Amino acid sequence: MKKTLSFTLILSLSLGLLLSGCGSAGSENPGAGTEKRVVNICSWGEYIDPNLIDQFQNETGIKVNYQTAESNEALYSLLKTGGANYDVIVPSDYMISLLIEEDMLAQLNFDNIPNFSLIGDAYKNLSYDPENLYSVPYAWGTLGIIYNPTMTGGDIDGWDALFDPQYAGNVLMIRNPRDAIGIALMSLGYSVNTINTDEINEAYARLADAKQAGVYQSFVMDEVFDKMETGEAAIAPYYAGDYVSMLEVNEDLRFVLPQGVGGSNWFVDAMCVLKDAENKDEAEAWINFMCSTEASLANMDYIYYASPNQGALEQYPAYYEEVYGAALDPGVFEIMAPSQSVLKHCEAYLTLPQDILTLYSNLWIQMGI
Repeated sequence: MKKTLSFTLILSLSLGLLLSGCGSAGSENPGAGTEKRVVNICSWGEYIDPNLIDQFQNETGIKVNYQTAESNEALYSLLKTGGANYDVIVPSDYMISLLIEEDMLAQLNFDNIPNFSLIGDAYKNLSYDPENLYSVPYAWGTLGIIYNPTMTGGDIDGWDALFDPQYAGNVLMIRNPRDAIGIALMSLGYSVNTINTDEINEAYARLADAKQAGVYQSFVMDEVFDKMETGEAAIAPYYAGDYVSMLEVNEDLRFVLPQGVGGSNWFVDAMCVLKDAENKDEAEAWINFMCSTEASLANMDYIYYASPNQGALEQYPAYYEEVYGAALDPGVFEIMAPSQSVLKHCEAYLTLPQDILTLYSNLWIQMGI
């Protein structure tokens, strides 16, 4: 599997830091006391073509320290507790909005990011950063259901399957509160951005009841890859790009993006620079590099998430055919980059008021994950 092998290479790029996860980045600049330019990056697992790291280092002489976090909430906790020293982070839309509100992000100097002009207008000035002062889109995608019909006995078409006792012990659930409670909200036909506490509590109760009934084999993040690829589990809510990666290993897997009552979630992950970043110029150099059409095409081919670089998005099917000598399955491309007719059934997460965030946190603690 090309991605697993390449991800091992990422581990070797920053072994001492990554063995302990994102929080092991420490409080000292890895370049301090030397003339070596560095950029410290924290993103998600399986979310970068490691060849691009090598290319950037060779072209710029800037050393890349690349670490990962398992969720937006884990990243936020590290940033708030001072357990990390990053320059570039790649949070999701709703988390970017929160970080802006808390004055944790630096305004970007777009003179250093000329490739920002290559980003499609549909991914600029979105609700989480309406003036586009703090972020540059990295990738976008959707949240859906990955399932194995050879294990479920047929197709699945909606969120209700994730709460159905007939699949007890074969269902995985995402191990972060916004997605998990959000899935329960969508299954009930409620907005993922509701601030109605009765609706949120009803969604929590549905999730907790399913957990108590043994529906969930476990709550996972990137562990989902092995479990779904090997047939250890039959159903998992996860992200479309990761499904395409899993499909390379297990051809039995299918993906559905619920479009009925409740719809689904579409998201944008974006590159941001922390306000206290020690290597801001290097951070903006990295962002500019990743926005180039060449890097965007290579990265889209590796991570299977849609690029916000409009040219790369349009060129990808031809790029794929040139690289692999075979046409890209149109159905797979539609999963990677859904059309507007599909996205109209999806809702982006917005930042919630503090009292609602506190409710989410308390409910998640109560869930006992």
